[in-house]
Amino acid sequence: MKLVKLKSIFFLFIAAMLLLAGCSSSSSDESGTTKDGKVKLRFATWDVGDDVNLQQDMIDKFNASHENIEVVLEAYGSEYDTKITAGMGAKDAPDIMYMWNYPQYKAALEPLDSYLEKEGAEYKDNFYETLWNYNAADGQILGLPVGYTTHVVYYNKALFDEAGVEYPQAGWTWEDLQDTAKKLSNKETKVSGFAFSGKPDPYDFEMFLWGNNASYVDEKGNLKGNVDSKESVEVFEMFQNMAKEGYAITTEGSGATEMKSGKVAMFVYGAWGLTPLQEAGIDYGVVEIPTFKDGKSVSILSSSGVSISKNSKHKEEAFEFIKFWTNEEANKERIGFELPVLKSVVESEKLEQDEIKSVFYSMLEKSDGYTPASFIVEDWSQVSDNLNYVFESIFNPSTQVDPTEALKSAAE
Repeated sequence: MKLVKLKSIFFLFIAAMLLLAGCSSSSSDESGTTKDGKVKLRFATWDVGDDVNLQQDMIDKFNASHENIEVVLEAYGSEYDTKITAGMGAKDAPDIMYMWNYPQYKAALEPLDSYLEKEGAEYKDNFYETLWNYNAADGQILGLPVGYTTHVVYYNKALFDEAGVEYPQAGWTWEDLQDTAKKLSNKETKVSGFAFSGKPDPYDFEMFLWGNNASYVDEKGNLKGNVDSKESVEVFEMFQNMAKEGYAITTEGSGATEMKSGKVAMFVYGAWGLTPLQEAGIDYGVVEIPTFKDGKSVSILSSSGVSISKNSKHKEEAFEFIKFWTNEEANKERIGFELPVLKSVVESEKLEQDEIKSVFYSMLEKSDGYTPASFIVEDWSQVSDNLNYVFESIFNPSTQVDPTEALKSAAE
């Protein structure tokens, strides 16, 4: 009887070994090593199409130059946040991942301050200072900057030329913009001097409040006394009045579509508009965001970084890769579709002398020291939804609620 039991146990053992052998490749994948003993790192990207091909080429270069590390690209596309969230919940997130929403994902990301200290001050200082605030949360750096955009005012040179109006210059004011928009507006040709979103993204719109020495919240996250302050109300009244007086229009988007059609002379947008407007054949220029009286020219940033999962078993190797991903060569590789984040690359490529791209860097340096409310308020998603509703009520042509009353309700 004992012999039968021993035989049964033996065969079960053999079967288990065979099963493990048959699954050896997946087991090695899950443990973070390849068959030949290399450290395997999973890298998640949100990009699609040609961008993914470029990234794969860069990864191939990294793998070829590192005998002990193999990076595998996982392109999630539009399902990025869903897959990242699921992976984090199951403690199976990729070792390395593109990141932007640090407040939401901060608990699952590895703080990088100690890694940066080892690299030395010169390494960190080569990144633009403004970018660190957008790649951090709770006072800890959680990602190395990869790309960014500030916002600028795009203007249609052809419409300016037709109206005999001089192009805007750095240092202009919102009064200058309004005067210019009035000169460019033409009811007969249905040209509007300025366009802005009738449903502005609260994240983006806060930059206009900053420019008038206001913000949505204070450092403790309080809306009351901030989003409804005198300075905040002035900003909303200015935009609403531009639409009421007919020399500005509200749009479903940013105003880019209307400029492509030749019906809008100016709008505010990030670097995303550069290529589409060029492809549409629009002869455009860009200029810094105007200043308010006693205020500043300030922009919000949309910044992408690359982060390490807190659950990664190979963090040192992961940091080695993200150093590669953000180095000078990588910045130059991506220069066709992303603004470089390294001062040394901006200098070597003479981007500060570029008529268009230099303006984005000027706005970058002017915008240091501002923290978006989304990085301060714990329930930003709910707050953003509420602000969306209030902002639409202010700018919707069929309602145009008084900003003082609307913002007072937003603060409660």
